[in-house]
Amino acid sequence: MAKIVIDPLTRIEGHLKIEAVVENGVVKDAKSCGMLFRGLEILLKGRDPFDAQFIVQRICGVCPTTHAMAATLNLDSAFGIADQIPDNGRIIRNLIQGANYVQSHILHFYHLAALDYVDVTKVAQYDGKDAGLNSVKDFITRALTAGDMSMLGPFYPRYEGDYRLSDEVNISATAHYVEALQMRRLAHEMSAVFSGKMPHNVAIIPGGVTEVPTVDKIANFLWKLNQLRQFIDNVYIPDVLAVADAYSDYFGIGAGCGNLLSYGVFDLESKEKDLSKRSRLFRQGTVSLSDLKLAALVPSKITEQVTSSWYKSGAALYPGDGETEPDHNKSGAYTWLKSPRYDGKVYEVGPLARMVVNYVAGDATVKQAVDGVLSYFNVGPAALFSVLGRHAARALDCKIVADKMADWLLELKPGEPTCVEYQTPVESEGMGLWDGPRGALGHWIRIKDSKIENYQCVVPTTWNASPRDDKNQPGTMEQAIIGTKIKDESNPYEIGRIVRSYDPCLACAIHLVTPKGNEISKFRVI
Repeated sequence: MAKIVIDPLTRIEGHLKIEAVVENGVVKDAKSCGMLFRGLEILLKGRDPFDAQFIVQRICGVCPTTHAMAATLNLDSAFGIADQIPDNGRIIRNLIQGANYVQSHILHFYHLAALDYVDVTKVAQYDGKDAGLNSVKDFITRALTAGDMSMLGPFYPRYEGDYRLSDEVNISATAHYVEALQMRRLAHEMSAVFSGKMPHNVAIIPGGVTEVPTVDKIANFLWKLNQLRQFIDNVYIPDVLAVADAYSDYFGIGAGCGNLLSYGVFDLESKEKDLSKRSRLFRQGTVSLSDLKLAALVPSKITEQVTSSWYKSGAALYPGDGETEPDHNKSGAYTWLKSPRYDGKVYEVGPLARMVVNYVAGDATVKQAVDGVLSYFNVGPAALFSVLGRHAARALDCKIVADKMADWLLELKPGEPTCVEYQTPVESEGMGLWDGPRGALGHWIRIKDSKIENYQCVVPTTWNASPRDDKNQPGTMEQAIIGTKIKDESNPYEIGRIVRSYDPCLACAIHLVTPKGNEISKFRVI
């Protein structure tokens, strides 16, 4: 029996350690360990509630827009204006968030996950005129000639082997890695048209947005959007399919817990106060692999448990009553991540959850897109619960959002309001539920004496990378790793592929590093 420790697991956001116990080449047990301290909620106490949507964006530079939206919906609710947002404000919020979706998904596939499948050293064989690719070729050739692979950051260090793509596809995908950097920049510029700047926008506020639509801004946004749509259709989705063609066995690897949860995202109206019932592009709900039936979202069923977490907070608290009481010496704990649970069960969140929830609900656009993928690979819906299922879902998610933004732009009405006035209440409570690129994000606030008395965030990676709970149920990422066959215990690339399929963000899940820090850059097989 061997114990594999990957610390830190690279090409994700934040510091994650994975421990896996392997027996006869199969993972028998796994632990997902968040090695930072979550503390931003403590910093919010006593502040003006209006500060929240600006401060919480600093949780993460990859998905600040998502936190701005969850915080703002939270404040809309607490201020009693959730049903008063002007259409222009609602649409501009969607456009800012949509731009962030596009850049985040492109980032994940090309700059975080693709290197699990693409052998960039093949670029040394390239003989063409692509300037970007020739720069990469020179970079890689120097390292290969010197025999020093440490020169190849960010492409190295990496686990070796199991590269199945043809030389031609490897070279093409590496070129797309470089092109994707420009596409991400374009997506950020597109967001800034209405958000003011990226990251950490200044436009999304309670009551709507500070920006106003003009013909010039709409045309600028659309010009950038059309370039991104071409990249998604002609590069991103074909590359995902090429990887899936070569690694089709990963449709049967990394299934996870089999339960999916979506808060919904992209408001199609803002007259419904209850966010669990509001009409959204991607709807709210839960689905389980056991029956593939849609169930309504009931926010009161959400709790956080801390049995395996370095907290001394109360057990199974509803987030509105949540506590952030660190206890680094807690016996039996192994992570700074809490254990969010829905109705006492483990749930996965993210693009896969959004696609399956809307697929089961009969959404025509999602159903056509998902059926196309399933037909292409001749697999059933159960295959979506997998490493490749998550990558495919993320690509479809990206395309659907990008296409829809073109429609939303035409709905904007220059000259009409984008925000409503409000008063900060003396006492109130609020809740903001919103799906970011990585999945279900919830913010809860309690206001007393016109100040924040308590603020709690339950983020997507806290759901996906959570530890064992009060019932000893492993989190979904832990469950996805358990049962995996490991070909070479000294080179456990299978674990990296499973974890990265979730696109984890530990910065969101935990927020702050402990002053003394923790040992990093360690890999060992015991």
